[in-house]
Amino acid sequence: MRLSPSDEPSVATAWSRRMGLRIPLVNAPMGGVAGGRLAAAVIAAGGLGMIGMGSAGSVAALERELPHVRGIDGPLGIGLVDWVVAAQPELLNVAIAAQPALISVSFGVDLDWVARVTAAGIVPATQVYSAQDARRAQDAGVGLLVARGMEGGGHGAVTRPLLPLLDEVLDVASVPVLAAGGIGSSSDLAAVLLAGASGAWLGTCLAACSESLLSEAGRQALLAARSNDTVVTRAFDVGMELPWPARFPARVLRNGFAERWNGREGLLAADPSAKNALAAGIAANDPDVAPVDAGQGVGMVTAVEPAARVIERLWLGATAHITCRPAEE
Repeated sequence: MRLSPSDEPSVATAWSRRMGLRIPLVNAPMGGVAGGRLAAAVIAAGGLGMIGMGSAGSVAALERELPHVRGIDGPLGIGLVDWVVAAQPELLNVAIAAQPALISVSFGVDLDWVARVTAAGIVPATQVYSAQDARRAQDAGVGLLVARGMEGGGHGAVTRPLLPLLDEVLDVASVPVLAAGGIGSSSDLAAVLLAGASGAWLGTCLAACSESLLSEAGRQALLAARSNDTVVTRAFDVGMELPWPARFPARVLRNGFAERWNGREGLLAADPSAKNALAAGIAANDPDVAPVDAGQGVGMVTAVEPAARVIERLWLGATAHITCRPAEE
């Protein structure tokens, strides 16, 4: 499903127009979820589609997803994790060689990559969690900031809710700012646009879409979850021995493994049998063991749908909220 030019709402942002987007929406580069098919679907719907290379990101994985977006008319983004790039520098080289419109690298302190991305004519982006983060990123030449609130699924600093964070970042920003974290409804989307965001970075609401890489068990777990069925934890990272900085725990669906080990990560780190059980559960796609990233908007994910349908519903609803506001407001 795609809006025709005559049907498209007039609401837009300077950033979306500059990027050649019809709507100021971006799919978050969710590792293990945001592959080439999801990115292509978002691009076709008028947004910026991103391929995500998460904890398991690799050159081979990126090269496997890129063919899905070849020939698609619209801007592509690629999202990388700082510590994964540090371990695999060629991953950034391949991302740059693909010539996307945007490359994001988040979850680290090394911003040396920014100059390389900029020199290649690509917009560098990163997630931020405070005004200090925003200033530091801007000083390094980052051209797009993503203010990620604590409501978001997956990894991120748990500092403050999205709207207060967005206000804080916008106060110091001299570059466009996207809003991320718990945006699951058209009213959520309208709120961040009215607050001054240049667009929205959408994760959980697109994770169960038919084009995503999420396993069937993961999709069913998202559909069954309510908004209060998430937990912020480092248990899965510790159990998988992944070098995520402690500042960036993950918001995931509650399950048996999380209930047992959240807050007991020290004991988990010293328990080989528990780590083996986690590995086995992940290999078997067992939702009571394997992590499923999910933000606090997960309760609004109720069906497996094409990404274009979700985007259209969010966008048309948000623009109706914005354009129908009384003049005195």
